[in-house]
Amino acid sequence: MHLEVLTHSFAYLLQATGVTVAVSLAGIVTGFPLGALVCAARLSRSRGLQRLGAGYVSVFRGVPLLVQLLFIYYFLAKVGIDVPAIVAAVGGLALASSAYIAEILRGALNAVPVGQAEAAVAAGFTPLDVWLRVLLPQALRISVPPLVNELILLLKASSLVSVVGIAELTRVGMNIASMTYRPLEAYLGVAICYLAVNLCLSALGAFAERHLAEGR
Repeated sequence: MHLEVLTHSFAYLLQATGVTVAVSLAGIVTGFPLGALVCAARLSRSRGLQRLGAGYVSVFRGVPLLVQLLFIYYFLAKVGIDVPAIVAAVGGLALASSAYIAEILRGALNAVPVGQAEAAVAAGFTPLDVWLRVLLPQALRISVPPLVNELILLLKASSLVSVVGIAELTRVGMNIASMTYRPLEAYLGVAICYLAVNLCLSALGAFAERHLAEGR
């Protein structure tokens, strides 16, 4: 094993890691409000909204992310809409993650005892206050672990955005392997970068979970 390949490639891998993290964070931050809307539709009393939300979740959880990225990038260009690669990448990740976020939030809200909302209404809380002061704080505590897990999964899945021309971590690792003819060292560096980022995310998630639990 030639470890000098890792040392010489470290700057490129570090830069690519930043791109991977930025694209993944942008995807989940953009996908969160969309997922919250889909969750609201699924919990709505309207049958039409429930079916619309369920259809959205089924489509974006059922179609592979790679296909979604290719569809966004090439189909929109086909109909005359020029989509920059970074927009297609973040949009694809956001749409994919929003379906999972919607189900995470729906499960968390369903886990909050119904009696608490009823008690808040009886105490004179407005419907908005019930959501903001009773339901959402508890749902967020419950949803922190699965949301962190979703971010980790999205970060690993972001390796697919290279198909639309984004030089993220996996793509840069492939380029290093092809230029140096040392794939073992190149992909070892990629694996170390992914592992380091995911360990940091897991630690942050555990810290947030403890902090929210202490605030009960």
